[in-house]
Amino acid sequence: MQYFIQIFLRKIGLIRLADNLRFLILYASTVKQRRKFFKTHPGIKLPPPFYIYETFNLNYFAFFDKSNETAKWLLGYFSKYKTLKNISILDWGCGPGRIIRHLPQLLDNSCKLYGTDYNKKYIQWCIRNIPGVSFNHNNLQPPLLYSNNMFDIIYGISIFTHLSESMHFAWFNELIRILKPGGILFFTMQGEAFRMKLSESEKNLFDAGKIVVKSNRNSA
Repeated sequence: MQYFIQIFLRKIGLIRLADNLRFLILYASTVKQRRKFFKTHPGIKLPPPFYIYETFNLNYFAFFDKSNETAKWLLGYFSKYKTLKNISILDWGCGPGRIIRHLPQLLDNSCKLYGTDYNKKYIQWCIRNIPGVSFNHNNLQPPLLYSNNMFDIIYGISIFTHLSESMHFAWFNELIRILKPGGILFFTMQGEAFRMKLSESEKNLFDAGKIVVKSNRNSA
């Protein structure tokens, strides 16, 4: 039900107001949790609360600890196919560094780490606060400011879900351009777990293997 309410609010132009109100309510209700996080994680720098809310949720423990687990899971997957030394890794759509921030501590210093995102605020925060990673701002459309065959591994967590069908192909081609031959592309998508949120016509498209585009939600 919450999903369809969001769609309705987006259609009538009130989604931003509703989103800001929801953030304020969550911010007020998580004061104790946030204090507990900083007591148990002294010295850890986190992005501004609204950045965390925009890109994940306002649970600081989930944002930091669960993302560390995700980083370890990713590296475990990559290690099945690559020796994780002397390689270049790109977090495409890194946001405020939720996952890439953990990689310098999980890999040796022979690896080169990069993050890119279209949101300048996120990138500026990452540059100031996350050492060991090279960050760049990108536009909503290709190209990226990287050379051909530059990366051994490129991953994107829930990025294609925000793109139109045409941008799926444009970005896939761009990522292939900057990936080394034999490199790894790793992406997460909305699959069967999200089928229940689709209308009947959308389910038919999904079941036929087509891309389901929600025009009121896609950003490009």
